[in-house]
Amino acid sequence: MKTRPYILTIAGFDPSNGAGLTADIKTFEALKCYGLAVCTANTIQNDIEFKDCHWISKSIIKKQIEVLFTKFKIDVVKIGIVENWKILSEIIDFLVQFNPAAKIILDPVLNTSSGFTFHKDFTEEDFEEVLSKIYLLTPNYKEIQSLYPNKTVEETLSHIQTKTNVFLKGGHNEERLGVDFLFSKEGKEFSFNPKKGKYHEKHGSGCVLSSAIASYITLKYPLMKSCFKGKRYVEKVLSSNKILLGYHG
Repeated sequence: MKTRPYILTIAGFDPSNGAGLTADIKTFEALKCYGLAVCTANTIQNDIEFKDCHWISKSIIKKQIEVLFTKFKIDVVKIGIVENWKILSEIIDFLVQFNPAAKIILDPVLNTSSGFTFHKDFTEEDFEEVLSKIYLLTPNYKEIQSLYPNKTVEETLSHIQTKTNVFLKGGHNEERLGVDFLFSKEGKEFSFNPKKGKYHEKHGSGCVLSSAIASYITLKYPLMKSCFKGKRYVEKVLSSNKILLGYHG
């Protein structure tokens, strides 16, 4: 039996298991990776309502990271919600001490659909520092509009593209609904059209897509192929049923 590669998610806990680290783990498992997890927050939510977020202390997060990197070979890390960009930057600095070549995929969750806001102390300076340390950023269309309020979407993408790779999720883009784009650090652009099918809105679909891309990167697929296959995986989850909590595998 082939040994599965390890992959780490650093994210929040969602009791409904539709989003956050448990959704990441389900995705990793379905794509034949072994998922490890570091919890950044305990949230009080279900698939339609978000009530509160209780952040895990930075010291506990670091201890979780250390005990995992000390034992396991981790080449890819997917990151979801973290209390703020400054803490995230420090966490990245800490984990790359154990593996300087680790590829970090950041899903920049800024708000919940019910209106809860993360990163309330957002500064562009802190975010810029994070960008210089990651391999791939995976915002949706609403998030890309919020990251640099004084820039257009095109200006924001061009700016981020000079620092890291960007996979722009198209689920909220009314002009080209469901079309995703990859903007590579080398200056190239690729589009990914949705496969024909019946898709239904899912809680945590952004987490699943980012985790699927991270899984394929872990499995040594090139970035563009990882994005294409990750999109196809999340489409299976979106078409798996009509409720907000999708099925994996």
